Amino acid sequence: MDLETLTAAMHEFVESKGWLADDSPKQQTRRNLAISLVLEATEVLEHFQWDEEPDRPDELADELADVMLYLLQLASFSDIDLGEAVMAKLQKNYARDWPLDSS
Repeated sequence: MDLETLTAAMHEFVESKGWLADDSPKQQTRRNLAISLVLEATEVLEHFQWDEEPDRPDELADELADVMLYLLQLASFSDIDLGEAVMAKLQKNYARDWPLDSS
């Protein structure tokens, strides 16, 4: 599935919940979305807190989906083409020197 389809589905869901309304208690601002993105990412960490393999892969999948939904929404609200941003970042990373020793 492509990013445009996922973004459209995310927007449809958010709209259906009324979260784009000015009086929504879950206002979808870039700040709120960035905070929610980080909170959801920490929930991913919980699945690896005591083991290398998650006990509940289906719940891990849910958390990863939450992270992606907030990421898609933040990118969309910021007028960032996430596909282009990823490709540009990869190009920057190819040009970087990645030392093998961290010291």
